[in-house]
Amino acid sequence: MLPTLELLQLIGIYTALAALFSALFRRELSPWRYVSIPDAMVLARTAFLTAGVFLLVIFVLTRAEGLPRSALAMAVVFQMVGSMGARIARRTLHEHALDSFAPLKTIRDRAPQAPALLLIGPPALADSYLRDVARRHDDAWTPIGIVGPDARDVGQQVRGVCVIESLENLQEALTDLRRWNRYPRAVLFLDEPGHLKGLTADHLGQLKNDGIRLLRLPSIVEFAHKDGMSLLPMREISVEELLARDPIELDRMAVGALIRGRRILITGAGGSIGSELARQVATFQAGHITLMDFSETSLFEIDREMSETFPGLSRSAVLCDVRQSNRLQAAFNKEKPDLVFHAAALKHVSMVERHPCEGVLTNVVGTWNVTEAAKACGAAQMILISTDKAVDPSNVMGATKRLAEAVIQAQQVGPGTRFSAVRFGNVLGSAGSVVPIFRSQIERGGPVTVTHEDIERFFMTIPEATQLVLHATATCAEGEDAEHARLFLLEMGEPVRIMDLARQMIALSGRTPGRDIEIEVTGLRPGEKLTEALLDETETSLPCAPKVMEVVSTSALRITANHLRDLETLAERGDVDEVRSKLFDIVAQVRGEKPPVPALRVVSNA
Repeated sequence: MLPTLELLQLIGIYTALAALFSALFRRELSPWRYVSIPDAMVLARTAFLTAGVFLLVIFVLTRAEGLPRSALAMAVVFQMVGSMGARIARRTLHEHALDSFAPLKTIRDRAPQAPALLLIGPPALADSYLRDVARRHDDAWTPIGIVGPDARDVGQQVRGVCVIESLENLQEALTDLRRWNRYPRAVLFLDEPGHLKGLTADHLGQLKNDGIRLLRLPSIVEFAHKDGMSLLPMREISVEELLARDPIELDRMAVGALIRGRRILITGAGGSIGSELARQVATFQAGHITLMDFSETSLFEIDREMSETFPGLSRSAVLCDVRQSNRLQAAFNKEKPDLVFHAAALKHVSMVERHPCEGVLTNVVGTWNVTEAAKACGAAQMILISTDKAVDPSNVMGATKRLAEAVIQAQQVGPGTRFSAVRFGNVLGSAGSVVPIFRSQIERGGPVTVTHEDIERFFMTIPEATQLVLHATATCAEGEDAEHARLFLLEMGEPVRIMDLARQMIALSGRTPGRDIEIEVTGLRPGEKLTEALLDETETSLPCAPKVMEVVSTSALRITANHLRDLETLAERGDVDEVRSKLFDIVAQVRGEKPPVPALRVVSNA
């Protein structure tokens, strides 16, 4: 007859098995201060496995004689409660969860010391935000309530903060908070404001009028290169948030492999796109960045910013005009870039329309010079930043950018430097774009000027456009076909009516369109179209990456140096009519059509 084990012996065997399995599964557990439900499942698996092996060992030793069956079940419960309870206690201390336990606080402690903050968004996002705040011990704000998109969530609590109302009844929620003397000093939007159904610019404007700060967490675009949301602070909301767009899925590994350790040169580095390219390239740990611009002030500003933001980054600032081929060649040979982003351009439609010679010299001849310099210095890749105005161009600026795309296509003759172009629409917040113009007009008290009631444009934010440029560049680098230059098209979503944008901005400022600030229709400017297209009639597009399409087209004319030499001679001579005529004639040949002569030439009555 087998001997019966004593209680202490049974406890010792169980404890040894529990310690063994806990050590085996330790790698699957988070640090105690971050314990969560998946960790609880690992602990439960460890407890059941320990009990099962313990029963097997005792059965072999003593046929389990003298072992109460209830004791085995109790052991599993005690093991799970003990192991999980210790971890929960550690997390409770780490997140100061007991600070909200009212019986432990004095009346003075219960009064909120930090400014009141109202959260607007789904409870799930509120939970993530509140957990992050607790972990960082952030006492800058006191959350006083949540306004969610679903009325069924009203009355529920998320980490001690109540869902006080649905978004449809935002005004009622604010009225109640004022009556309870808990009126918020700020509102934090947990999701894109454009995605919150029922939230309008009028609501935001009214909140601003009440002195409430409108804040939001960083978007995916803004913290794409950060380790976590906590690295970026909340920021003031802007009109860009009202243009609802789906988040961009970025292939960070591909972009990182493209940029890391390589020498990057950016023309037009002081501009909106060029400067954002410099910032984002720096975050991917480029080996060296060359900032090139013709504007002394713009170059100085971006160089100063880079020195402060990325002090350890190797960089150089080159004051150079892309029109000067000899100076450009010397700069490229000295800097020896691996990647060239060509963002330098004259982009304002009305200005280039009045100065077509300057537009040709910068946008067309300058692009040719950059491509020649890139090839001569052995750059691996050059990317042109283009525009949707290059599609069926009706103005000089669009025609010069279409010809610049043709220059890129003509330069790809086989192995060597890869050439590509990226085409997208208007960029919100860029210098001279409609948003800063509207903002300044609103600050002056109006009127806000719109060229036509039905005019529409495609819009992107500056970080979004730049991210997609890098994404398209990485896609081009991965391609195997180097026989033809590649033209990429960024998905722009739905076009936005400029009239609606003007009304939203006026409402966002807390004023009423037509009453506080007038909207004045001034009429279309020369060369301006009501709507823009992203594809020409002779082009088709194929998806090649998330949010990126590749344009398939066959140019009817391959641009040569002779084409540009004649055009450059006319531009340097300042012959406006001849430059305009020659420019549209070449673009028509590129598009495979014959241009109407009366629309291109000015006939004199003399």
